[in-house]
Amino acid sequence: MYCVKKVTEDLYWIGASDRRLALFENIYPIPQGVSYNSYLLSDEKTVLLDTVDKAVSGQFFENLEHVLGGRSLDYLIVNHMEPDHCATIGEVVLRYPDVKIVGNAKTFTMMKQFFSFDTDAHAVVIKEGDTLNTGRHTLTFAMIPMVHWPEAMVTYDTYDKVLFSADAFGTFGALNGNVFADEVDFEGEWLSDARRYFTNIVGKYGTQVQAALKKASALDIAVICPLHGPIWRENLGWFIEKYQKWSTYTPEDHTVLILYASIYGNTENTVNVLAGKLADAGEKKIAVYDVSVTDPSYLLSEAFRCDRIVFASPTYNAGIFPKMETLLLELKAHNFQNRKAAVIENGTWAVSAGKQIKEILSSMKNMEIYEETFTVKSSLKEEQMDALDGIAEFLTR
Repeated sequence: MYCVKKVTEDLYWIGASDRRLALFENIYPIPQGVSYNSYLLSDEKTVLLDTVDKAVSGQFFENLEHVLGGRSLDYLIVNHMEPDHCATIGEVVLRYPDVKIVGNAKTFTMMKQFFSFDTDAHAVVIKEGDTLNTGRHTLTFAMIPMVHWPEAMVTYDTYDKVLFSADAFGTFGALNGNVFADEVDFEGEWLSDARRYFTNIVGKYGTQVQAALKKASALDIAVICPLHGPIWRENLGWFIEKYQKWSTYTPEDHTVLILYASIYGNTENTVNVLAGKLADAGEKKIAVYDVSVTDPSYLLSEAFRCDRIVFASPTYNAGIFPKMETLLLELKAHNFQNRKAAVIENGTWAVSAGKQIKEILSSMKNMEIYEETFTVKSSLKEEQMDALDGIAEFLTR
């Protein structure tokens, strides 16, 4: 049975949610599921804006057929060619053989890689600033390369002032009947997944996101329709400001984040003592995570959120504890920068993790790193407490 939602007078959400998928892109845990958003504009011409992942194709086609109500499909606009949004294009063409597919040159290069149907017979190749009139509505197109694929683009409906934003402004999480951000407790229940989505999927491409935001600022936007998560029709500036911070690697919160690995509990004890000292110094909302327990996608998101970070790791096989090394390399790969950091190392012999952690941190931009590496040899000792105070003072000044 169809499940659709009206967005504006002529626009319908016809997507679907997947609550069974455990890993988005087979890497990021999504305990709250994920939505795949698709939209149908019903004007003098009918326009489908993006499709969905194959896993929810049954629901999607029921929704599409219902809204079309026996009409043909005139256009399919492809804002993003990633398979979670384009997997059903081939079946759309089979069902609606006269459909015209709208995309940029890079879109069709990728489409020919994914599909074997005669792409050229359906292609309407557009470029920056081109328009498509569908009756009452005029759609205009803008390129947002590397947000987060090179072919990515957005579509803007000048009539209803709707921005179809591709993967920008998306979030993890299934839609539970409420498809609008103002219908849910977004800040309390969705923001952490929105941040985790951005930092892991788009976080590397801050410069490109800034270019996209600059283009968006020139538009009068009343509604943002992303490809994942809730639709925005109220308080758009609040969410855009989040993107402004995340894409400039600006800390969102004045908070200390402690990330540690511990084999037998001694490194954990050290960071617990440090956390207590920070609390005594007046720090609030201190966040502490065991990197062996928490998936790196959550830790990356928390690192983007917090302004000061402690990295604490045992030496393992003459290097950094593997889970900590993985996290550090993830941060580097996502262009992480602009933070204050301190390093704690542990080892019973040949302690070397701290030096290697600092080498990775030093390769990131604008990192203020505490000069003294705090070294624990097996377990924390009373005579080291003053030195631990030094880290606390560095982090709180």
